[in-house]
Amino acid sequence: MLRIEQVHKTYRSGAQDVTALRGVDLAVEGAGFFAVMGPSGSGKSTLLHLVAGLDRADRGRIFVDGAEVTALSERRLTEFRRRKIGIVFQHLNLIPTLTAAQNVALPGVIDGRSRSWTDERARELLERFGLSDRADHRPEAMSGGEQQRVAAARALLFGPRLLLADEPTGNLDSANAELFWQLLHDLAEQQDVTVLMVTHEPTAVVHCSKVYVLGDGQMRGSFSVDGLDAGAVASRYQQLSR
Repeated sequence: MLRIEQVHKTYRSGAQDVTALRGVDLAVEGAGFFAVMGPSGSGKSTLLHLVAGLDRADRGRIFVDGAEVTALSERRLTEFRRRKIGIVFQHLNLIPTLTAAQNVALPGVIDGRSRSWTDERARELLERFGLSDRADHRPEAMSGGEQQRVAAARALLFGPRLLLADEPTGNLDSANAELFWQLLHDLAEQQDVTVLMVTHEPTAVVHCSKVYVLGDGQMRGSFSVDGLDAGAVASRYQQLSR
C-alpha cells in the first residue's frame, strides 16, 4: 500500500539549509492503523506531506497503491491525491459557509462528479460517523469532535485506501480524541483502509498496530503495539529515540 525509499528533503530557511528527512525508508503492506512518532522537528509531518504529494522530495521514491507519486506530473498528482489519498489535518479547513454535507461533498464537486452522487455519498458517510442529524449544520454549530468527524468523512468521499492523519486530535479534549482514535481504528479494521497517523501521544498510539519512530529526519526503528498500554508505548518510544 505504501512504500518509501531513501527519501530526502531539505528546506531553505533564510540563509541556511534545514534538512528535514535524511534517507527515510518505510513500508506498509496492507490495511491497518499505523502511527509515526517523533519529537517536534523530527520530520514526521514533512514525511506525511510528501506521501500526500503536498510537497516534493529532493531525492528518493514514494509509492502509494502501486503508483509512484514522486514521478507524477503536478496535474496527475493533484488528481491522484484527490481520488486515492484521504487527508485529515489538525486544522480542519472546513468551509464555514457550507453545511456539513456540503463540506463532505466538496471534493466531488471539484472533481466534476454528479450532484446526485456527491449528495448521496456525503449523506452516507455522515450517517456512518453518527452525524446524520448534523448534515445541514454549519461548522460553527458543531462541536470540535463533530467537526473532526466531518473532516474525516470528507477525506473518505472517494473511498481511498490510504488515509493520512496529521496530529488529528491536537485541538480536541481527551474524550473526543479517544472517540476519534477509535473511529480511525474501526475504519482500518472494517473498511480495508490503511491509516497512517502522525502523533506524539502514546494514548493515541495504543489504538494502532504498529508505530514507526523518527528522529532527526531518520527512521530510528519500529515496534508492534499489540498488547501495550500507553506507558509501555512511551517506554519503547524512548528506547528507540535515544
